[in-house]
Amino acid sequence: MTMSNATRREILRRMSALSCVGAAASTFGLQLATMGSAAAQTATNYKALVCIFLFGGNDTNNMVLATDPDSWGRYFSTRRQGNVPIALMPAGTAPTLPGGTNPVTGRVMGANDYQSPEAWGGVLPIATATQNPVPPGTSASARTFALNPHLAPLLPIWNGGRLAVTANVGPLIVPTTKAQYNNRSVPLPASLMSHNDQQSTWQSGSAEGARRGWGGMMADQLLASNGSNGVFTAISMAGNAVFLAGDTVFQYQMSTSQSSPAIRINSAATNQSSLYGVSGQGARIREIIQDTAGASYFMQDYGAKIIRAQSTAELMNAQFAANGPGAAIPAPTQLLNPISRSLENNQLATQLQTVAKVIAASQALGMRRQVFFVSIGGFDTHDIQNSVQSQLLARVGHAMAYFDSALANVNGVDLRQLVTTFTASDFSRTFTTNGDGTDHAWGSHQFVMGGAVRGGDMYGQYPTIGVDAGGFQNPNMLNNVFIPQLSVDQYAGTMARWFGLSDTQIAAIFPNISNFNNRYIDFLAAPAV
Repeated sequence: MTMSNATRREILRRMSALSCVGAAASTFGLQLATMGSAAAQTATNYKALVCIFLFGGNDTNNMVLATDPDSWGRYFSTRRQGNVPIALMPAGTAPTLPGGTNPVTGRVMGANDYQSPEAWGGVLPIATATQNPVPPGTSASARTFALNPHLAPLLPIWNGGRLAVTANVGPLIVPTTKAQYNNRSVPLPASLMSHNDQQSTWQSGSAEGARRGWGGMMADQLLASNGSNGVFTAISMAGNAVFLAGDTVFQYQMSTSQSSPAIRINSAATNQSSLYGVSGQGARIREIIQDTAGASYFMQDYGAKIIRAQSTAELMNAQFAANGPGAAIPAPTQLLNPISRSLENNQLATQLQTVAKVIAASQALGMRRQVFFVSIGGFDTHDIQNSVQSQLLARVGHAMAYFDSALANVNGVDLRQLVTTFTASDFSRTFTTNGDGTDHAWGSHQFVMGGAVRGGDMYGQYPTIGVDAGGFQNPNMLNNVFIPQLSVDQYAGTMARWFGLSDTQIAAIFPNISNFNNRYIDFLAAPAV
């Protein structure tokens, strides 16, 4: 490959930047072998990745459940304990409507009784396309599964083959067994079960303080595909996220305003026709703050950043005008809160509405690859888990179903095949209850949604259910915490391959992926060569 002077300068710049940070800070530092391919690589079609981060550690034990008799019996007996039991009701249990009688307590249901799982109805069975393996320690002849009753909006997407579950995934350096963990015979991720550190590890591969995330590093590799509007390659609707931080890519933060979501410098002085009684001074102030002609490098860089902030905001906001391409995206409906029984706006759905409008404008903006970050918080359910998680999962299900529907018909085109949406969270939570909630854990189940997803199925082995007791020893659990059997590297690497990255590029971003026999999971097909 012939290397241009610009490419040589870029390689030298990156080498200089990497030399200024320590090994811990440059976990995902680009290898020289990938720099050359990144400089030459372009994408000929459009694809987007959308991360939905569930901050606080979502209890996935009550999100995706094994319902075969052996698994359900251990689940229900363990979680039906404590001052406020958190076990969900078995499939087929009818929900109790206002004024109805609670099937367990026999009480007539009042306004404050909808914090009880008995009121919500039973878990929602899902049929898998293939039989999930029966793990050691499970006496069932086959596994069956269900979703939390508040995730009913996801059932049509599952049945339509656009939604999958990745079971028991979490941060790992190498495959880890229960014996290896107890003997400390394998390296383990740093600061397990720490909120900040595990949020960072899921997004970047290393603990708090990481400077680059795998979303941003993937975007680095395909930045050239987006031409002059590459500033819109990595977009966050939820503030600053290490997930979108790259070596070259800078994350573009947006609000959820549906008229002018791009955040720009908006000094009142620059928008006034007069200032201090003198006409035309607003425009002059705009010229001053955009000045890049000064001798100071700082002044030049500052002026360039101001121009970038204002001009790109104007360009993006134009896509949200009444006649813009994003106008075809409908607003989400209101959500029925399962606890208050009232209708309310769903901010997660509104974030995804903004994402959908940007995707709708991708052709007008000349985009080929984009990575998005949205989030919802509140999943740290040490207490009152029933009333907290039920509302949060209702918002997640409502928002994901809205997003799937919004992308189904954008100006007459179904864009779902081009967009893969996935969930992530700090960790799951303990299998046992602390009385009315749960504590920090490790392995978790995650959703992947999109037209390219091999949906209606579960990937990875759903773990054996139950804590060690008597003669029963769970090979997948440490006390009350599941050991992941799939790594975040495999989970993310699978999406990176679909996104268009080569094995070499993926290995540079996810250095631990080579430690696993099966680097990729089958929920997404590899792109055609």
